[in-house]
Amino acid sequence: PMLGKGSFGSVYLATSKNPSIHYSCFPLVMAVKSAEVSVSSLLQKEREVLSYLSGCPDIIQHIGDETTIDSDGRMFYNLLLEYGSGETLADRIKKSGYRGLPLREVRCFTKSILKGLSYIHEVGFGHRDLKPENILLVPKSRKTNTEFIAKICDFGLARRVQKSKKRKLERYFNGTPMYLSPEAVRDGVQGTPCDIWSLGCVVLEMLTGKPAWDEGMDEEGALNKIGKGTAVPKKPRNLCQSAKSFLNCCLKRMVKGRLSAKTLLHHPFVNGLNDDDDDYDYDDDNGVHEEEDIDDMDEDCSCLSAEH
Repeated sequence: PMLGKGSFGSVYLATSKNPSIHYSCFPLVMAVKSAEVSVSSLLQKEREVLSYLSGCPDIIQHIGDETTIDSDGRMFYNLLLEYGSGETLADRIKKSGYRGLPLREVRCFTKSILKGLSYIHEVGFGHRDLKPENILLVPKSRKTNTEFIAKICDFGLARRVQKSKKRKLERYFNGTPMYLSPEAVRDGVQGTPCDIWSLGCVVLEMLTGKPAWDEGMDEEGALNKIGKGTAVPKKPRNLCQSAKSFLNCCLKRMVKGRLSAKTLLHHPFVNGLNDDDDDYDYDDDNGVHEEEDIDDMDEDCSCLSAEH
């Protein structure tokens, strides 16, 4: 059965009906991304990136690839991936009625995403299209306070991050406009700090159920607001201080003000959680405050150092 379809091709659920010794290394169930070979460049790029990211439990794993020919003689490139049998984070937010997820889920999912991003960045890549649709929720192997672990997927737009301080400006940006950072829109610069900005947008959306930017804003309006001026997404009034502080550390218009994924793993918003989210006592204090710009709280990040 088909699981979905995108600009890259289609995604299918593949089940091994009669596993042979030759394919014993494959799981019984896999997700298969498929596209005609002539238009499979993004899929092949994704396979190349994923080959460097094996072994991280917070990233959907690459199992293999193959080329097949259908009954009409068309040749297809197939990327075999770990199957995320839960749903996407976007689906989860939709099921909440767009009212936002429970705080414990937001914190656990955020930690998983951060661990995945930290691994991606350490290896030398930027994801460049982090959004709820590209985060899969996979059932945990044992019962904990949350049913799923969040795993980053879809690496078709991921690229090596240049280590040189002199950055080559790209004429066009890649990614989804609502989650792009100011420097990506303004200058075409998409390094690892761009992923941190996108993470901030995703976390805010998990907390509120609404996109980080104003609802009803079209793509062009969002790009103008992100790329020009000093605007940043606003926090709702009832967020706890820890969530506000975390968002403040991600959603800085100045690249140097954003913290790295590795550093953010030490932030109080996620630092108190162990890998299984067991027996953690968290004070869910959502005091009502006036709505404020995220950039108004620079002191929240003073205990952590910005590093990329």
